[in-house]
Amino acid sequence: MGEITNSRILIVGGSSGMGLALAKRCLAAGAQVTIAGRNEETLARVGEELRSPAAFQTVAVDIAKESQVSDLFKRIGDLDHIVSTAADIEGAYELLPSLDLRAAQRVVESKFYGPLLLAKYGAPALSASGSMTFTSGIAAYRPSARGSVVAAVNAALEGLVRALAVELAPIRVNAVSPGWVDTPIWAFVAGDKKDDTLKAIAERLPVGRVGQPDDIADAIGFLMGNGFTTGTVLHVEGGHRLI
Repeated sequence: MGEITNSRILIVGGSSGMGLALAKRCLAAGAQVTIAGRNEETLARVGEELRSPAAFQTVAVDIAKESQVSDLFKRIGDLDHIVSTAADIEGAYELLPSLDLRAAQRVVESKFYGPLLLAKYGAPALSASGSMTFTSGIAAYRPSARGSVVAAVNAALEGLVRALAVELAPIRVNAVSPGWVDTPIWAFVAGDKKDDTLKAIAERLPVGRVGQPDDIADAIGFLMGNGFTTGTVLHVEGGHRLI
């Protein structure tokens, strides 16, 4: 990730999982990193863990709220890259009879409206050679019976990425589509069956394992650094679309 040395990077959802793995890599490469998220306690914990005061800061923000997103970019100034791995899927993996509409709305807010607002207010802060990278997911291609909302929102986000790549050019806009990755979000998908669920899918995948946060951080790092890639969905899913 040497290409991002001295770059200014905003990572929304960077306090855990894929976003945190990316933040660590970016800091190690010499970038200036801002991690944004909703939970101030979690942000404080990550701040203590990373301890890089010259190149690192945390900011509390709810990207589903337009006024907060607008204020965010007024506070942090110019950027080279914007990344969002944020996803609020709590309560959304349900069969239709049990689906709470508010849970579905939170998925839309975090994975579609959030990126839309980040693009609206973040584009003016980006350099002409800068980029935005969002995370969709395998559910858009291999949905489960309980995954109708997440599948639909992931697919919508990928359409948004293609449109933004045209509208915001020469700023590059891309998406990473992860497969099954061992992150805290699985607590909302599989509950106490997380380990058994991930083990079962690992046995089916061509690569023989589920993903790790660093696998996705690698992919996002590529999209940030490659100046000839835009409007693209990069699939990092261990061959899941083949089974």
